[in-house]
Amino acid sequence: MFTDKVKIVVQSGKGGDGHVSFRREKFVPNGGPDGGDGGNGGSVILVVDEGLNTLGDYRHMRKYAAQNGEEGKQKRMSGKKGEDLYLKVPEGTVVRELSTGKIIIDMSGDNREFVLLKGGLGGNGNMHYATSTMQAPKYAQPGQPSKTLELQLELKVIADVGLIGFPNVGKSTLLSMVSNAKPKIANYHFTTLTPILGVVDLDEGGFVMADIPGLIEGAAEGAGLGHEFLQHIERCKVLVHVVDASGSEDRDPIEDIKAINAELERYNIDLTKKHQIIAANKVDLVDPEELEDDDFNPVKAIRDYCGPEGVEVYPISAATGAGIKELLYHIKSVLDQMPREVTVYESEYDPADYFDDREEPVTYEYDPKAKEYVVEGPRIEKMLGYTNLDTEKGFMFFQNFIRENGIVEKLKEMGCKEGDTVRMYGHAFDFFD
Repeated sequence: MFTDKVKIVVQSGKGGDGHVSFRREKFVPNGGPDGGDGGNGGSVILVVDEGLNTLGDYRHMRKYAAQNGEEGKQKRMSGKKGEDLYLKVPEGTVVRELSTGKIIIDMSGDNREFVLLKGGLGGNGNMHYATSTMQAPKYAQPGQPSKTLELQLELKVIADVGLIGFPNVGKSTLLSMVSNAKPKIANYHFTTLTPILGVVDLDEGGFVMADIPGLIEGAAEGAGLGHEFLQHIERCKVLVHVVDASGSEDRDPIEDIKAINAELERYNIDLTKKHQIIAANKVDLVDPEELEDDDFNPVKAIRDYCGPEGVEVYPISAATGAGIKELLYHIKSVLDQMPREVTVYESEYDPADYFDDREEPVTYEYDPKAKEYVVEGPRIEKMLGYTNLDTEKGFMFFQNFIRENGIVEKLKEMGCKEGDTVRMYGHAFDFFD
């Protein structure tokens, strides 16, 4: 089943905790600290797989997690690093942060591999905290926590040319005639339920053409299946609008052109700025006498309507091949005047910035009733968790921490003076500058 949009949850690996242990050897009753470091957690990495053309692999499983790092071990042995998680996606996959809809990365162009979430760093073992004054540290650093992101993966096909138009106007037949694509063709509305790509080979080079499933009026608002496929038009450089010039299903081709362009504008006004060519299909079903009579010639009527807009009209028959060669070489000449680079959407959201911001904030409040300043924040809580304040070494580490992180300066700005009480997660301190 073709799947072009999925929602998943990804999680990086937690860093392993540092280890607390001491050498225990024969004839060495008071061995020094030998606790090893925790291993780094695994990262979540996106990678383009050229063999994929759908997001179907993500339909039935929604949560993906990298491996946690192992805890450090005794004898100064580090824990094993957690394995990275590689998520394979087809080229053209746009990755968005779910709650904001902002683009994290567009896996197109040169973006073949991207580290989405870095694994947490492993914590230091107690062997790092031994000094001449504190030879038996009984604490180690915990590993950094894992990080979680909710994502929406959205596939936007990469093609030079997109075939658009109402259902059953001959788009699939045209693609099968000019390329190696073999779409299923039948006389039913919405026969094509997936975008189908084909390579058009010409003497002067080729291009990729996509059959975009038929649209209906109201598609931009989600009617029918049209809205699900409008996104696939966004990367196309040229739009070939296929209409039924014969009116074989009692459709007016000019009204169809108006309706489809209105849907493009409702969905994204930039789509109407793309170079558009009209392929007036099924001319083999038009009475030859009508083609000779200006008053009844449907192709002339289409040209009269589109001409003032500068849109070229090519009469073709996808069934017999009439006029197709001229259409293809015109498409090629238009593409040759355009940049060959694939449209790549710019990043709007950096997960690294988000998690840094989420972990770093420190809150400052003054409690007039207790007459003390209250300072809290995730980094402070973690620091206090692995710092032994009852030791000289630990207390010196704590003092350096609050100075290096600007906490002392912030308290002074709030009016905190020497001798005032500062509380941090159950610990009360007298403030000294």
